[in-house]
Amino acid sequence: MENTLKMPVALYAESTPNPSAMKFVANILLIEEGATAQYQSKAETKDAPLAAKLFEFPFVKNIFFNANYITVTKTDAVSWDDIVFELREFIKQYISEGKKIISELPKQEMPADSSFKNTTSVYTEHVVPQTEMEAKIIEILDQYIRPAVEGDGGLITFKSFKDGVVEVVLKGSCSGCPSSTLTLKAGIEALLKKMIPSVTEVVAEAA
Repeated sequence: MENTLKMPVALYAESTPNPSAMKFVANILLIEEGATAQYQSKAETKDAPLAAKLFEFPFVKNIFFNANYITVTKTDAVSWDDIVFELREFIKQYISEGKKIISELPKQEMPADSSFKNTTSVYTEHVVPQTEMEAKIIEILDQYIRPAVEGDGGLITFKSFKDGVVEVVLKGSCSGCPSSTLTLKAGIEALLKKMIPSVTEVVAEAA
């Protein structure tokens, strides 16, 4: 999306459960409502000018956009204390100048078809429920899990359900987070097992 006018931008940094990830929250929408975008290298940022610029910082490892925030994952070579101010000021200035943030979303991360928005999460990306069971799993993830995960600068999306095993995709601060496995098993898996007896296990794919 493109900001055509210069505007006052407020931006603050917020820590996440992942010690390698920091959430930078703005007072404006940074990406199309209902969409997300993740970039794991500069090679993927052809249509994402801000992400391309951020990858010029040698310590940036992963960039995730959602609504009004950007989650940046760093390498272990530096401390947040040494770089958070520099990153915050850079992002704030970039947005304030009205430059393009994302000119085209990654195809796999476009918002879900509008016909499903009343019954499923717009964050299910390209996965459309094929069965009533899948729709129920997505609804539970959307209602009980997603808000907390997003609050921590991450994203969880449904991928598949087969033979009792639910596979989800973790993005943003959740990807590579040391505590994500505990959260997955003690929180998400326990909840789904309780609400859907046919669920036996939840596994995650880190995007």
